[in-house]
Amino acid sequence: MIEFAVALAAFLAAHSIPALPSVRGRLVALLGRVPYLAAYSVLSLVLLAWLVDAARRADTVTLWEPARWQWCVTLALMPFALFFLTSGLFAANPLSVSLRSGAKPGAIVAITRHPLIWGFLVWAVAHIPPNGDLVSVVLFGGLAAFSLAGLVLLDAKAKRRLGAERWRAMSQATSVVPFAALLTGRATIGPARALVAAAVLAMAVYAWFLVQGHALLIGPDPLAMLRALD
Repeated sequence: MIEFAVALAAFLAAHSIPALPSVRGRLVALLGRVPYLAAYSVLSLVLLAWLVDAARRADTVTLWEPARWQWCVTLALMPFALFFLTSGLFAANPLSVSLRSGAKPGAIVAITRHPLIWGFLVWAVAHIPPNGDLVSVVLFGGLAAFSLAGLVLLDAKAKRRLGAERWRAMSQATSVVPFAALLTGRATIGPARALVAAAVLAMAVYAWFLVQGHALLIGPDPLAMLRALD
């Protein structure tokens, strides 16, 4: 339990301290924007892997019993999480977090201006139902809450960086809630090639995780767990 608490604290610190404008500005100036984001992404993945591993080895306090529907929720939501993650990472997005720089937002921004954060949010929420122990609920519930806070904090950060007038102009054609701007007619999706590529990549990653990736990297085999609950 102590290792889990330390891992959680390290993960939260790594995502809170660099978010401070003065710290982020110095790191970007020192490393460059793309190397900084790449290093930040690698560090995030390493800390996340440690956090999940520490959670798996922590003492178990059962909150609810496993059921088949819980795994079905996860399997249904994860393609959406992976789509947001892949499209968010590789599309230019001056309004949020992305590995690509550019003043013109990618097509995914018409769906939501924070696709990467929504990917983590959906991933965290999707993993709560089949993990009914205290540590897992703290882990995934905490990451979901952290992602929700990120939606607000990233808007504030982009507004400071771009200036309030330019931010308002750019944000009119997008929304925080996925598809809200499209449904109200404030946004239109341009050439969808990048979105199709992101969807194909997301489904390939999803298939690999189902077949062996989840069992290899994390431990539990979701398909085996689902069959065991028949």
